[in-house]
Amino acid sequence: MTKKLTAGLVAGMATVGSAFAQAAAEAAPAAAKASASAMSLRQAWEYGGWIMWVLGAVSIFALAMVFYFMTTLRSSAIVPHALLADILAKIRGNEVNEARRLCDRQPCPLASVVLAALDCLRNVPQCDVSLLRDAAESEGARQAESIQGQTEFLLDIATIAPLLGLLGTVLGMLTAFGSVATDVASAKPVVLATGVSQAIVTTIFGLFVAIPCMAFYAWFRRRAARQISNLEAAASEVVTALIGIGSGQASFIDRK
Repeated sequence: MTKKLTAGLVAGMATVGSAFAQAAAEAAPAAAKASASAMSLRQAWEYGGWIMWVLGAVSIFALAMVFYFMTTLRSSAIVPHALLADILAKIRGNEVNEARRLCDRQPCPLASVVLAALDCLRNVPQCDVSLLRDAAESEGARQAESIQGQTEFLLDIATIAPLLGLLGTVLGMLTAFGSVATDVASAKPVVLATGVSQAIVTTIFGLFVAIPCMAFYAWFRRRAARQISNLEAAASEVVTALIGIGSGQASFIDRK
C-alpha cells in the first residue's frame, strides 16, 4: 500500500512539473511578443498627432522658464549685498549723487527702489518722511509684483497642458467611435485602436508636462517670496538711512 501511495505521489509531482514547464514554455514567447509589440516613443508621438507638437513646444517653453528663474531669482540679481552696502555707505556719507550713480550702473529691483526714493527727494519740494516711504513702498510693490508674477507662467503651463491632453483625448475618441457611428459594418479595428491610442497618449504626455511645472512653480513661488522679503528689508534700511541724513540736515523734511 505504501509503495503504491509513493508511486502515485511521484507520478503526480511529475505531472505537475511537466504542466509548469509547458506553461513556462508558452509564457516565454508571449512575453517576448508583448515586449516586441510595446509602443515606442516615436510611435506614441505619431499616435498623438498635432497635439503632441503643441505639448512639445509648451514643454520647451517651460524648461526655458525654469532655467530663467534659476538665474533671476537669486539674491545677487535682486538684492546684491555689495550694492546695498555701497549705497548705504554713500547715503550715510551724504553722497546722494554717488548713490544714484551706483544704482544706474547696476540696475536691479533694489536699485529701482532706491532710485524711486532719491527721485522723490529731488523732485518733490516738500518731501516728508511719509511721502518718502510711500515712494519707496510703491516702487517696491511694483518690483514685488514683477518678481512674483513671472512665476505664474509655470502655473499657467501646468493648467494648460492637461487641457491639451484632454483635447487630444476627445479628438481620439471622436476618431475611434466616429467610424462606428457612420457605419458599424465598415468600422476597422485599426481605426479604433488609433483613436484610443491618441486619447491615452495625449493624456499621459499632458500630465508629464503639467506635474513637473506645478512642482517647479511651488518651489519658485517660495523662492520669490523669500527674495521679496529681502528686498523689503533692504528698502527699509535705505529709507531709514535717508531719513537719518534728512533729520540731521533738515534737507528734505523742512526744505528751509
